[in-house]
Amino acid sequence: MELICGIDEAGRGPLVGNVLAGAVILDPHHPISGLKDSKKLSSMQRASLYDEIMQNSLAWGIGSASPQEIDQFNILQATMLAMKRALNHLIVQFKMTPHLVLVDGNRLPDIEINARAIIKGDTIEPSISAASILAKVTRDREMLLMHHQYPDYGFDQHMGYPTKMHLSRLVQYGLIPGYRQSFRPVKELLGHPHA
Repeated sequence: MELICGIDEAGRGPLVGNVLAGAVILDPHHPISGLKDSKKLSSMQRASLYDEIMQNSLAWGIGSASPQEIDQFNILQATMLAMKRALNHLIVQFKMTPHLVLVDGNRLPDIEINARAIIKGDTIEPSISAASILAKVTRDREMLLMHHQYPDYGFDQHMGYPTKMHLSRLVQYGLIPGYRQSFRPVKELLGHPHA
């Protein structure tokens, strides 16, 4: 049986927190219905599919790159790093190496396995959709933890994306650990701490 692993990321656009990646090898004997691009699902649908993917896929892995790594390497390179870590996590945890890796988008991480980049792959490849759900749910949970630590910022509502509300709270309360300092709105705030 050919082992096909889908990989996708979540959290490239936010101003704060890790960029996350998921890697999933689905089990053809346990098909999971309702898989699609994580952004087209409600948070309840994602949570229930997340559990199903964990239980019914042949193998899965999650990887992340930190805000420091994003600032050091840039968001694209940090995303590739998160994808590589998700794949390594899957291989080590399940002692299973895929024959082919399908990556959402138009770039490939630096890996030794045969791989293909697929634009809008999360809408056409179930394994990529599954990976996008793992990445998105994990990232949202990290943001909710951040919300409990810093309730003034409203992370439970904007999940770190640069919404109007988020930007005004950022100006009001200032930077906390976890912000990506290379991202423009954050950089501008650092340059004008009393904006």
